[in-house]
Amino acid sequence: MKIQPKIFADFNNTDKRRYLRLNTRGALEDIEKQNIKLEDGLEVLLYDHDELEALGVVEFSIEEDIWVAKIDWSLIM
Repeated sequence: MKIQPKIFADFNNTDKRRYLRLNTRGALEDIEKQNIKLEDGLEVLLYDHDELEALGVVEFSIEEDIWVAKIDWSLIM
């Protein structure tokens, strides 16, 4: 079983496709602390301070020039 890196996510900070933006202080701190190399297709575990978690797949948003993560919203709503 592969362990996914765990990254903080603000589940209210989404782009127009409802992908989570990984540009918050919490996300950037987790990425730096764990020395995570973001790349398209990387599977990550996203969490917030309210115990919400979701598996996500990372991709680079050319439109916004930031890393984002696609999640299945039906699994957490």
